[in-house]
Amino acid sequence: MNRNTWMCLVAGGALILTAGTARAQGPHRGGPGFGGPMELMGFEGGHGKVVKGAPFSATATSETTETLTDGTVIHRTAQLSLYRDSQGRSRRELTASGFGPLAASGTPKTMVMISDPVAGAHYMLDSTNKVAHEMAMRTPSATSDATDSFHQKMEAREASEEAAGLLKKESLGTQVIDGVSVEGTRITKTIPAGKIGNDKAIQIVSERWYSADLQIVVKSTHSDPQFGTTTYTVTNLQKTEPAATLFAVPAGYTVTAGGGRGHGGPGGPGGPGGAPAPPAEE
Repeated sequence: MNRNTWMCLVAGGALILTAGTARAQGPHRGGPGFGGPMELMGFEGGHGKVVKGAPFSATATSETTETLTDGTVIHRTAQLSLYRDSQGRSRRELTASGFGPLAASGTPKTMVMISDPVAGAHYMLDSTNKVAHEMAMRTPSATSDATDSFHQKMEAREASEEAAGLLKKESLGTQVIDGVSVEGTRITKTIPAGKIGNDKAIQIVSERWYSADLQIVVKSTHSDPQFGTTTYTVTNLQKTEPAATLFAVPAGYTVTAGGGRGHGGPGGPGGPGGAPAPPAEE
């Protein structure tokens, strides 16, 4: 498997778990809209934030069911193992089938991604070829600026839609799920008749249960008549320190640069046995 194919698989797998939240933000029928906060492979804010001092391990399941006009039902599933240590290092092990490039072979594929803010790098592991594709993390300042700008645009957009009666937010209160206290929110988005060629208004409903303690989404449901229903559920939550070996490139793997200055092979900066890369947030 070449590097480009492997990265496409990982990217496709990551999008599996973002669909439930992101699709609610985009009104265009041509595909899911990625206008709002995304759950990147199970970690709330995982695309731009390092969470320290809140270690845990868990499993998660994402299921999407879509019914076509001829009655055909398409059901897609993804299983995820999640790990994060006190230093903010994270590991995601994704097994999925039926999504994008993962559907080509017809058999489930497993992918592993390690994010190490201590070394300042992401690693995507190719277990078949014993290769770790390394990519540099963004600097904290670049990440912060981009995140702040994104949030400001989203807040302005949501305020405009709420004022127009196209977006409604409701608090669902708090509850305990799998031993973790979570706060629920329901967002109902309306696409007016005629906006995308629709003869009737379309309502997209998302429910999200978020743990402020762990800073992850523990459960979510997203229902969109255009794309079906997606559910995401985290179970077997353990708020203990995972084994340090989970966040290291396994012995016998070759580290190859996948982007970013100063990252190279096994002896280079950020690689096993090499000098540490400059620390940066994800």
